[in-house]
Amino acid sequence: MKKPTIFFIHGAFVTPKSWEPMKKYFTAQGFECLAPAWPHHDKTVEELRQNPAAKLGELGLDELVDHYAKIIKALPEKPVLIGHSFGGLLTQLLMDRELGVAGIAIDSAGSKGVLAAAYPSTTKAIFGIIASPWRKTYMMPFRNFQYAFVHTLPRDEQERAYKEHVIPETTRIFFQAALAPFISKSPTAINYNNGKRGPLLMIAGQSDRIVPESMVRKNHSLYNQNSGAVTEYKAFPYRVHWIIAEPGFEEIADYSISWLNKHLNFQ
Repeated sequence: MKKPTIFFIHGAFVTPKSWEPMKKYFTAQGFECLAPAWPHHDKTVEELRQNPAAKLGELGLDELVDHYAKIIKALPEKPVLIGHSFGGLLTQLLMDRELGVAGIAIDSAGSKGVLAAAYPSTTKAIFGIIASPWRKTYMMPFRNFQYAFVHTLPRDEQERAYKEHVIPETTRIFFQAALAPFISKSPTAINYNNGKRGPLLMIAGQSDRIVPESMVRKNHSLYNQNSGAVTEYKAFPYRVHWIIAEPGFEEIADYSISWLNKHLNFQ
């Protein structure tokens, strides 16, 4: 088959700008790339910081999935979905809807069956959100970003990443994820027995704090390996949550391209 379109899905607290290194790399390898923004995330980082959308706090996972499903259905062919963090969860949900020819979920927020509270570093990373349930939006302070996303990077790179990427975010998606174990029809629910979807790769960074490797492994273990659908797992040592943009991101990109070629056989 010809090389598929790569459809990047960003995570919380950032915009599609977070995909710029990966997008440039995949484009240089001959892929057409798309990276549409979440609703209320389609302005510059400076604009979003100064004037967050009035309805940002109403944004939830159902709205995000429907937003991306509409865009994907308008494409001439199913793309490869590559999502990071909450974008990884969206990738899982969209793959369950059979909207991607293949999917790669990088440092993915957990789907239903993964209890975030069971992971101390995750709890610490999002404590500012959970401790203030009345807040509809939240701007992650630098110290939290430093702990959760970039703790192994040099200080100047941490500060640059924060300045260039971090924006206020809806808190609704975090509470939806946290309450998933107690809600039968949670928007994070996935049919782990769906054998009709395309192949899915789950990638973890072994030094990630907000989505630790053990959380991604747990998420991967929920999928029925006898369903007929491919679900694979790969962990990268020393990688933090900023895995898609930190120095050396090319290793993740190269592995992803090789994995895609293995399962899709493109030239």
